Amino acid sequence: MIQSVVTLRGPTASGKTDLAIALSDRLPLEIISVDSVMVYRGLNIGSAKPDQKTLNNCPHHLIDICDPSVNYSLGDFYEDANEAIKLIHSKERIPMLVGGTMMYFNALTKGLSDLPSSDQSIRKKLEDEADEIGWPELHKRLSKIDPVSGEKIEANDKQRIQRALEVYELSGKPLSSFFQDNRKNSDYKFFNINLFPDDRQSLYERIESRFNQMLELGLIDEVKKLLNQSELTSSHNSMKSIGYKEICAYLEGKQTLIEAKEKSTLATRRLAKRQLTWLRSLDDCHKLNTFDNELDKKLYNLISEKINL
Repeated sequence: MIQSVVTLRGPTASGKTDLAIALSDRLPLEIISVDSVMVYRGLNIGSAKPDQKTLNNCPHHLIDICDPSVNYSLGDFYEDANEAIKLIHSKERIPMLVGGTMMYFNALTKGLSDLPSSDQSIRKKLEDEADEIGWPELHKRLSKIDPVSGEKIEANDKQRIQRALEVYELSGKPLSSFFQDNRKNSDYKFFNINLFPDDRQSLYERIESRFNQMLELGLIDEVKKLLNQSELTSSHNSMKSIGYKEICAYLEGKQTLIEAKEKSTLATRRLAKRQLTWLRSLDDCHKLNTFDNELDKKLYNLISEKINL
């Protein structure tokens, strides 16, 4: 028997976590976080992670499972998410995947091809080239050999540019082709719900307000505490996440706090735009307005009816 999995997907700052928590209070759902930053211990304020009291009352899978000095990969998520889904099903409950890391959703619903393992010599060669010409130039090279990945990856995203070029050198195939070749994961019946703002400007205002709130809650002190860990530096992938990257630059004297705030807000808006572009390309979902005053009620009715709860 194929078992159900609910997904609640949406852009950053669309209120997904609060909605999921409210739903889990009324339905036999368990939340699996689909967030590439919430996996890291200590990255709390900047990731908008639920506070400890909330997590105690409503446990989330795949939150606080990795030290920030470790690079958590797409493959790690794929394995961990499948394990969590099986555990929840064993308790005769319904897994509900909630978040905005779209490549994680993509891998889980479509399956994950056997990507080539990393090759340190190729990585070193790419890093040496980047030192000479810069990552934006390597991004231009990537865009020529793999336009799909080039469009999705930003010109200064070292980790993803490096991995995409590495995969091409090892296999002779664009990274995007591995995902296109995947067969849909038939282990589960996915019931997908996508949130869309009917007013994008209101979403952008919420993004700016949320970052101001993060600063008030102590984001700067949180980053200072993280950087005081002997094994962690601003060059680790976890600290290159939006918000953390900009505050690191501020603490290192590379920019003012006003500049850090402006850059973080702009980067978050760009992320939301990319998320919405990806979500609009999907036709496997029910679409609901983020700012609908009756969104809680509609979500409850929709999930109850469609998966026979």
